[in-house]
Amino acid sequence: MDNNEQHKDFMRMAIELSVQNVTESIGGPFGAVIVKDGKLIAKSANKVTSTNDPTAHAEVSAIRLACQELNTFDLSGCVVYTSCEPCPMCLGAIYWSRIETIYYANTKADAEHIGFSDKFIYDELDKPMDKRTLPVVQLMRDEALEAFKLWEKSAMRIDY
Repeated sequence: MDNNEQHKDFMRMAIELSVQNVTESIGGPFGAVIVKDGKLIAKSANKVTSTNDPTAHAEVSAIRLACQELNTFDLSGCVVYTSCEPCPMCLGAIYWSRIETIYYANTKADAEHIGFSDKFIYDELDKPMDKRTLPVVQLMRDEALEAFKLWEKSAMRIDY
């Protein structure tokens, strides 16, 4: 099987998860698959409403499962196939996990067309903190720096 066909097979899997999620009334129309060296590592659909967890997007849920499966927080060498262009939270999680490539099907404009819009988040991120809708207030920085100082000297420190 050529590489392009393999990519399509994994994308079909992510799309099937998104369709199944809707037809079985589990959650939103999103699915994600994580692959390493051509082997399926983890897959998940969106679980926001079924788990009452706003962070349980398909990509984040698949990342959690992949990290458990590989026993690491570093998913270098992995690829994610997602039925829709990742939202800002999922994109951040993908970067933090060090996934190397994102393949997506639907666009964020497609998602917005059916009521899933991330535009307000992108708009908020462009604003200075004091102009954002959600108040952001710094409090007790000096006390909080203690944990950072301890971390800098810690023998268990792992850079990530």
